[in-house]
Amino acid sequence: MNGFRLDKRQVRAAFEAAAARYDEVAVLQREIAQRILERLELIKLQPQRILDIGAGTGLATQALGQRYRQARVIALDLAHGMLQQARRRGGLMQRLFDRRDFVCADAEHLPFADHSIDLIFSSATLQWCSDLDHTFAEFRRILAPGGLLMFSTFGPDTLKELRQSWQAADAAAQDEATHVHPFIDMHDIGDALLRAGLADPVMDVEHFTLTYSDAYQLMRELKTLGAHNVASDRRHSLTGKTRVQNMLAAYETFRVDGLLPASYEVVYGHAWAAGISKNEIAVDPPVNVLNPGVRR
Repeated sequence: MNGFRLDKRQVRAAFEAAAARYDEVAVLQREIAQRILERLELIKLQPQRILDIGAGTGLATQALGQRYRQARVIALDLAHGMLQQARRRGGLMQRLFDRRDFVCADAEHLPFADHSIDLIFSSATLQWCSDLDHTFAEFRRILAPGGLLMFSTFGPDTLKELRQSWQAADAAAQDEATHVHPFIDMHDIGDALLRAGLADPVMDVEHFTLTYSDAYQLMRELKTLGAHNVASDRRHSLTGKTRVQNMLAAYETFRVDGLLPASYEVVYGHAWAAGISKNEIAVDPPVNVLNPGVRR
């Protein structure tokens, strides 16, 4: 659905490299995750099996475990290094009596049994999925009847200043290239939820603006976050010095009160696994969530 393809090997490599320093700069990502967690307070749900997709360094995984103390919480991330950081989070007693599991896998190909998860939590991850229809179909597949999907992702206005500045530089060079990751409109995400068979989707959006002394500071932060341009059609050769200078000059036109803005459009959504028919639910003994081939 997205109209572009991601190089998942590069996505994994970027977040492996970012794992050790990710928390130093993930201010907005922490705020977004906290806002989704607060929304859960308004929903009457007592999940037994929770999946945190795109868990990163495990901040939300830990918070979910503290909120739902009887639940098994599974942290899933494409980057093994992120999961190593997540496993270290928490005190000694938490690790001794841990009810968390850690799974290194792709959100588009989930290694879980059908209807085995009660709550899917995913913050700032869906933008790293190439096929949103397939991803939501996977989410619905693993959600138990009455299960809930809570998520956030980024919308089209995200990093619009950086995108427009690169477009100006490319126009000067008469050569177009993908420099900034493309993002999907909120209404298209809602439509994809319905196509996947998820019920009663609710969508809303917030806008944030971060400020920087110069564009290099922004780009260094994006690199530390692991937020590289990993589109399969990205430029694989080095970007010329002149084009970079033209981009920086174009970005300067956005300067306000001595600072450069970086816009973020944050899309929030939730939907339910309702309307699952009886013939879709296995009548065999329940399967091991982490190993669908193992009965228990």
